[in-house]
Amino acid sequence: MTGILLTDKARQFLQKPLIAYLTTITPEGYPHTVPVWFALDGDEIAVIAVRSTRKVAHIQANPRGAVTIGGGPGDGGGYLLQGDLRVEEDPDDAWMKRMIYRYESGQQAEKDIAEWAPLDIIVIRLAIKRAIAVA
Repeated sequence: MTGILLTDKARQFLQKPLIAYLTTITPEGYPHTVPVWFALDGDEIAVIAVRSTRKVAHIQANPRGAVTIGGGPGDGGGYLLQGDLRVEEDPDDAWMKRMIYRYESGQQAEKDIAEWAPLDIIVIRLAIKRAIAVA
């Protein structure tokens, strides 16, 4: 079923190019939270990352995690999205380019695409199991 956890209001909010905070779980059981760019993709949150980062290793060891978006002054609300994380390949850097164009434009976007092209970029997906609106 599509859209059962996200209301139309939540989907509209998640179209904003805000900074999200991805939380993974360390091997010691502590939360590890980092700022990331995100995009809503159907009923999932997509994030890009370099394969060698800690968050990717955490996901491979324990797929549970969360993404928090908004909640700051002027954001108009926010959401805590909990669920299972998985790592996928990014063939032809399609997601990397999509994410850069979501957050940047013009020369800066082109510069970042060129600089990031040699990196081993992957896609992290959060399959949402719980969506909580935060003020």
